[in-house]
Amino acid sequence: MIPEIRKVLFMKNLQAESYSPLYHQLMTRIRADIEQGTYPIGSKIPPEHELERLYQVSRVTVRRALAELTTEGLLERKQGKGTFVASPRGSLPLKSLHTFHDSCKMNKMRPSIDVIHVKETDADADAAEELNMSRGGKVLEVLRVCRGDGVPVVLERNHFSMAYAWLQDQDLTGSLYGILREYGVEPKLALHDVSIHYASEEEAKILEMETGAPLIRLHEVIYDQRGRPLHTNVQLIRGDRFVFTI
Repeated sequence: MIPEIRKVLFMKNLQAESYSPLYHQLMTRIRADIEQGTYPIGSKIPPEHELERLYQVSRVTVRRALAELTTEGLLERKQGKGTFVASPRGSLPLKSLHTFHDSCKMNKMRPSIDVIHVKETDADADAAEELNMSRGGKVLEVLRVCRGDGVPVVLERNHFSMAYAWLQDQDLTGSLYGILREYGVEPKLALHDVSIHYASEEEAKILEMETGAPLIRLHEVIYDQRGRPLHTNVQLIRGDRFVFTI
Protein backbone atom coordinates (compact mmCIF):
# COMPACT_ATOMS: atom_id res chain seq x y z
CA MET A 1 0.00 0.00 0.00
CA ILE A 2 1.31 3.46 -0.92
CA PRO A 3 2.43 5.46 2.18
CA GLU A 4 -0.04 8.02 3.51
CA ILE A 5 -3.04 6.55 1.62
CA ARG A 6 -4.84 5.23 4.68
CA LYS A 7 -4.34 8.49 6.59
CA VAL A 8 -5.52 10.62 3.67
CA LEU A 9 -8.46 8.58 2.41
CA PHE A 10 -9.74 6.62 5.41
CA MET A 11 -13.51 7.00 5.86
CA LYS A 12 -13.82 9.38 2.90
CA ASN A 13 -16.91 7.55 1.67
CA LEU A 14 -18.66 8.96 -1.37
CA GLN A 15 -22.34 9.88 -1.18
CA ALA A 16 -24.36 7.44 -3.28
CA GLU A 17 -27.52 9.51 -2.76
CA SER A 18 -25.89 12.71 -4.02
CA TYR A 19 -27.07 14.28 -7.28
CA SER A 20 -23.41 14.35 -8.33
CA PRO A 21 -22.31 11.10 -10.05
CA LEU A 22 -19.91 8.95 -8.04
CA TYR A 23 -17.14 9.28 -10.63
CA HIS A 24 -17.43 13.09 -10.40
CA GLN A 25 -17.25 12.97 -6.59
CA LEU A 26 -14.13 10.82 -6.84
CA MET A 27 -12.59 13.25 -9.33
CA THR A 28 -13.23 16.11 -6.90
CA ARG A 29 -11.55 14.21 -4.04
CA ILE A 30 -8.46 13.33 -6.07
CA ARG A 31 -8.21 16.85 -7.54
CA ALA A 32 -8.39 18.36 -4.04
CA ASP A 33 -5.67 16.03 -2.76
CA ILE A 34 -3.43 17.09 -5.65
CA GLU A 35 -4.09 20.80 -5.07
CA GLN A 36 -3.37 20.40 -1.34
CA GLY A 37 -0.07 18.66 -2.04
CA THR A 38 -1.09 15.24 -0.76
CA TYR A 39 -0.03 13.92 -4.17
CA PRO A 40 2.85 16.12 -5.39
CA ILE A 41 3.68 16.56 -9.07
CA GLY A 42 5.30 13.39 -10.37
CA SER A 43 4.01 11.20 -7.53
CA LYS A 44 2.06 8.00 -8.09
CA ILE A 45 -1.58 7.94 -7.00
CA PRO A 46 -3.21 4.84 -5.44
CA PRO A 47 -3.88 1.95 -7.86
CA GLU A 48 -7.41 1.27 -9.10
CA HIS A 49 -8.10 -1.62 -6.72
CA GLU A 50 -7.06 0.50 -3.72
CA LEU A 51 -9.31 3.42 -4.72
CA GLU A 52 -12.14 0.94 -5.34
CA ARG A 53 -11.76 -0.50 -1.82
CA LEU A 54 -11.27 2.80 0.00
CA TYR A 55 -14.24 4.57 -1.58
CA GLN A 56 -16.50 1.51 -1.91
CA VAL A 57 -17.18 2.15 -5.60
CA SER A 58 -16.92 -0.04 -8.68
CA ARG A 59 -13.84 -0.39 -10.86
CA VAL A 60 -15.79 1.28 -13.68
CA THR A 61 -16.34 4.38 -11.50
CA VAL A 62 -12.64 4.54 -10.61
CA ARG A 63 -11.56 4.16 -14.23
CA ARG A 64 -14.00 6.83 -15.39
CA ALA A 65 -12.69 9.31 -12.78
CA LEU A 66 -9.05 8.59 -13.65
CA ALA A 67 -9.78 8.81 -17.38
CA GLU A 68 -11.45 12.20 -16.98
CA LEU A 69 -8.57 13.56 -14.88
CA THR A 70 -6.10 12.21 -17.45
CA THR A 71 -8.03 13.97 -20.24
CA GLU A 72 -7.85 17.18 -18.21
CA GLY A 73 -4.07 16.77 -18.05
CA LEU A 74 -4.02 16.47 -14.27
CA LEU A 75 -2.89 12.84 -14.39
CA GLU A 76 -0.81 10.81 -16.80
CA ARG A 77 -0.64 7.06 -17.26
CA LYS A 78 2.70 5.32 -17.69
CA GLN A 79 2.52 1.88 -19.27
CA GLY A 80 3.31 -0.83 -16.76
CA LYS A 81 3.96 1.65 -13.94
CA GLY A 82 0.63 3.23 -12.99
CA THR A 83 -0.98 6.67 -12.88
CA PHE A 84 0.99 9.75 -11.84
CA VAL A 85 0.31 13.43 -11.16
CA ALA A 86 1.25 15.24 -14.37
CA SER A 87 3.41 18.33 -14.68
CA PRO A 88 1.47 21.54 -15.46
CA ARG A 89 0.82 22.09 -19.18
CA GLY A 90 0.31 25.26 -21.12
CA SER A 91 -2.44 23.75 -23.23
CA LEU A 92 -4.13 20.42 -23.88
CA PRO A 93 -4.59 18.88 -27.32
CA LEU A 94 -8.21 18.21 -28.26
CA LYS A 95 -8.95 14.60 -29.16
CA SER A 96 -11.32 14.28 -32.09
CA LEU A 97 -13.58 11.31 -32.79
CA HIS A 98 -12.51 9.24 -35.79
CA THR A 99 -14.96 6.91 -37.52
CA PHE A 100 -13.82 3.72 -39.23
CA HIS A 101 -14.27 5.43 -42.59
CA ASP A 102 -12.05 8.32 -41.46
CA SER A 103 -9.36 5.92 -40.29
CA CYS A 104 -9.47 3.99 -43.57
CA LYS A 105 -8.91 7.23 -45.46
CA MET A 106 -5.86 7.94 -43.28
CA ASN A 107 -4.52 4.51 -44.22
CA LYS A 108 -5.51 4.78 -47.91
CA MET A 109 -7.89 1.83 -47.67
CA ARG A 110 -11.36 1.27 -49.13
CA PRO A 111 -13.86 0.87 -46.24
CA SER A 112 -16.84 -1.47 -46.07
CA ILE A 113 -18.94 -2.73 -43.16
CA ASP A 114 -20.97 -5.92 -42.67
CA VAL A 115 -23.64 -6.02 -39.96
CA ILE A 116 -23.57 -9.32 -38.05
CA HIS A 117 -26.58 -8.54 -35.88
CA VAL A 118 -28.66 -5.76 -34.32
CA LYS A 119 -30.58 -7.04 -31.32
CA GLU A 120 -31.95 -6.27 -27.87
CA THR A 121 -29.95 -7.85 -25.05
CA ASP A 122 -29.46 -7.60 -21.28
CA ALA A 123 -27.13 -4.84 -20.07
CA ASP A 124 -24.29 -6.12 -17.93
CA ALA A 125 -23.18 -4.15 -14.83
CA ASP A 126 -20.48 -2.20 -16.67
CA ALA A 127 -22.74 -1.20 -19.57
CA ALA A 128 -25.50 -0.14 -17.17
CA GLU A 129 -23.13 2.13 -15.25
CA GLU A 130 -21.41 3.52 -18.34
CA LEU A 131 -24.75 4.35 -19.97
CA ASN A 132 -26.20 5.69 -16.69
CA MET A 133 -28.94 3.04 -16.68
CA SER A 134 -30.62 0.99 -13.99
CA ARG A 135 -29.26 -2.52 -13.58
CA GLY A 136 -31.35 -5.20 -15.20
CA GLY A 137 -32.23 -2.98 -18.15
CA LYS A 138 -31.95 -3.74 -21.85
CA VAL A 139 -29.54 -2.37 -24.43
CA LEU A 140 -29.44 -2.42 -28.21
CA GLU A 141 -26.38 -4.33 -29.39
CA VAL A 142 -24.91 -3.59 -32.82
CA LEU A 143 -22.21 -6.05 -33.89
CA ARG A 144 -20.34 -5.23 -37.10
CA VAL A 145 -17.20 -6.31 -38.91
CA CYS A 146 -15.30 -3.50 -40.62
CA ARG A 147 -13.22 -4.23 -43.71
CA GLY A 148 -10.37 -2.38 -45.35
CA ASP A 149 -9.89 -3.25 -49.03
CA GLY A 150 -12.16 -6.24 -48.42
CA VAL A 151 -10.08 -7.66 -45.55
CA PRO A 152 -11.75 -7.85 -42.08
CA VAL A 153 -9.72 -5.60 -39.79
CA VAL A 154 -12.06 -4.56 -36.94
CA LEU A 155 -14.78 -6.42 -35.04
CA GLU A 156 -16.96 -3.75 -33.43
CA ARG A 157 -19.58 -4.21 -30.69
CA ASN A 158 -21.76 -1.19 -29.76
CA HIS A 159 -24.27 -0.92 -26.93
CA PHE A 160 -26.99 1.77 -26.93
CA SER A 161 -29.80 2.38 -24.47
CA MET A 162 -33.20 1.35 -25.84
CA ALA A 163 -33.92 5.03 -26.50
CA TYR A 164 -32.02 4.29 -29.72
CA ALA A 165 -34.06 1.22 -30.65
CA TRP A 166 -34.95 3.04 -33.88
CA LEU A 167 -31.45 2.21 -35.13
CA GLN A 168 -32.79 -1.29 -35.86
CA ASP A 169 -34.63 0.21 -38.83
CA GLN A 170 -31.56 1.97 -40.25
CA ASP A 171 -28.94 0.85 -42.76
CA LEU A 172 -25.93 0.37 -40.50
CA THR A 173 -23.49 -0.67 -43.22
CA GLY A 174 -22.34 2.94 -43.50
CA SER A 175 -21.36 5.61 -41.01
CA LEU A 176 -23.16 5.10 -37.69
CA TYR A 177 -22.38 8.66 -36.63
CA GLY A 178 -23.69 9.98 -39.93
CA ILE A 179 -27.09 8.46 -39.10
CA LEU A 180 -27.04 9.83 -35.55
CA ARG A 181 -26.24 13.32 -36.81
CA GLU A 182 -29.21 13.19 -39.17
CA TYR A 183 -31.37 12.82 -36.05
CA GLY A 184 -29.68 15.68 -34.20
CA VAL A 185 -27.37 13.53 -32.06
CA GLU A 186 -23.75 14.71 -32.12
CA PRO A 187 -21.01 12.41 -30.72
CA LYS A 188 -18.64 14.79 -28.94
CA LEU A 189 -16.33 12.99 -26.50
CA ALA A 190 -14.86 9.51 -26.22
CA LEU A 191 -13.05 8.04 -23.21
CA HIS A 192 -10.58 5.42 -24.39
CA ASP A 193 -9.17 2.31 -22.73
CA VAL A 194 -6.65 0.33 -24.80
CA SER A 195 -5.45 -3.19 -24.02
CA ILE A 196 -4.32 -6.43 -25.65
CA HIS A 197 -6.90 -9.15 -26.37
CA TYR A 198 -6.42 -12.67 -27.72
CA ALA A 199 -8.90 -13.81 -30.35
CA SER A 200 -11.47 -16.41 -29.39
CA GLU A 201 -12.40 -19.09 -31.90
CA GLU A 202 -15.47 -17.13 -33.03
CA GLU A 203 -13.59 -13.80 -33.23
CA ALA A 204 -10.73 -15.42 -35.14
CA LYS A 205 -13.17 -16.88 -37.66
CA ILE A 206 -14.81 -13.50 -38.29
CA LEU A 207 -11.47 -11.68 -38.57
CA GLU A 208 -9.89 -14.52 -40.60
CA MET A 209 -7.08 -15.06 -38.11
CA GLU A 210 -5.67 -17.87 -35.99
CA THR A 211 -7.38 -18.54 -32.65
CA GLY A 212 -5.37 -16.86 -29.89
CA ALA A 213 -3.86 -14.25 -32.21
CA PRO A 214 -3.21 -10.92 -30.45
CA LEU A 215 -5.61 -8.05 -31.15
CA ILE A 216 -5.73 -4.43 -30.04
CA ARG A 217 -8.81 -3.98 -27.82
CA LEU A 218 -10.18 -0.44 -27.81
CA HIS A 219 -12.96 0.20 -25.31
CA GLU A 220 -14.77 3.54 -25.55
CA VAL A 221 -17.62 5.36 -23.84
CA ILE A 222 -18.97 8.04 -26.20
CA TYR A 223 -20.88 11.11 -25.01
CA ASP A 224 -23.23 13.38 -26.96
CA GLN A 225 -23.29 17.18 -27.27
CA ARG A 226 -25.07 17.50 -23.91
CA GLY A 227 -22.52 15.38 -22.07
CA ARG A 228 -24.85 12.39 -21.81
CA PRO A 229 -23.63 8.81 -22.41
CA LEU A 230 -24.45 7.95 -26.02
CA HIS A 231 -23.11 4.43 -26.42
CA THR A 232 -20.29 2.08 -25.51
CA ASN A 233 -18.01 0.61 -28.12
CA VAL A 234 -15.52 -2.26 -28.04
CA GLN A 235 -13.32 -2.73 -31.08
CA LEU A 236 -11.03 -5.70 -31.66
CA ILE A 237 -8.46 -4.44 -34.14
CA ARG A 238 -6.04 -6.40 -36.30
CA GLY A 239 -2.77 -4.60 -35.71
CA ASP A 240 -1.10 -6.59 -38.50
CA ARG A 241 -3.38 -5.13 -41.16
CA PHE A 242 -4.66 -1.84 -39.85
CA VAL A 243 -3.26 1.26 -38.14
CA PHE A 244 -5.82 2.81 -35.79
CA THR A 245 -5.39 6.39 -34.67
CA ILE A 246 -6.89 7.52 -31.36
